[in-house]
Parts: sequence; structure tokens; C-alpha cells
Amino acid sequence: MRNILTSGLLWFSALGCGVMAGVYFAFSAFVMTSLGRIDQAAGISAMNAISVDIVRSLFMPVFLGTTLSCAVLAVLGGPRWQEPGAIAMICGGALYVVGMFVVTMVFNVPLNDQLAAADPASTAAAPLWARYLTDWTFWNHVRTITSLAATALLIMAIAAR
Repeated sequence: MRNILTSGLLWFSALGCGVMAGVYFAFSAFVMTSLGRIDQAAGISAMNAISVDIVRSLFMPVFLGTTLSCAVLAVLGGPRWQEPGAIAMICGGALYVVGMFVVTMVFNVPLNDQLAAADPASTAAAPLWARYLTDWTFWNHVRTITSLAATALLIMAIAAR
């Protein structure tokens, strides 16, 4: 039973990490660049709308469910670290939790909160928007890379089982 649960968590986590990597890749590859090219007020308003809508969408169950399943895998792998694939499972789970979830909570969400508090049309928002585009995108690159690396590690764990 434990092996079936672990296998199910590995598949769910690998797929969830891959989906999240794709979402973050889209933002890193073109969404943020496009928002930065349009009028400041429109860009800020669009990003604020995205921030509101994303927490009301199917993104959140995948975001939270994948984080929880990766954390469980990292813990489950500890006592079985010598088994085939366990190190990849531990590393993939931990990498995702830290590189995606912690980064989101510590960096991206506070930046979103600062942006939401700004008047999009004000001149005071100009330096905030410029900094936001650079900083938020940097941390999103981190989330993209760590989600993709976690996906690879979890696939390695599946293959080793």
C-alpha cells in the first residue's frame, strides 16, 4: 500500500511540477515582457487583475496540492534514502517546496502586495513598476527553473523505482 501511495504521489507531483513550470515559463518568456511594453497604468492594472484572478482559479489547487505532495515525498524519502530513487525523490520534493513555494511566499507575493497598493496612474508608481518588472521576473525565473528541475528529479525517482 505504501508503494502505491508513494508512486501516486510521485506521478501527481511530477505532473504538477511540470504544469507549474509551464505557467512560470510563460510569464518569464513573454507575459512580463508584454506587460512591461504597454502603458504603465495598463501594465500595473493587468498584473493586479492577474494576481486577483489567479487565487480564484484552478491554479491554486495545483499550486497548493503539488506543494503538499512534494513536501510529503521529501519526508517519506528520508527513512528510505538508500532505496533506488529516494534521493531524487527527496531532492525533487525539497527543491520544489523551497524553490517554488518559499520563493513565491517570500518574494513574489510581497511584490504583488506592493503593486496592489499603488495607484497605477501615479508618477510614484513608475519606479515601483520598473523595480517590480525586474525583481518579480527574476524570482519567477527561479520558480521556473526549480519547478523544471524538480520535475526532472521526480521523473528520475519514478524511473528508478
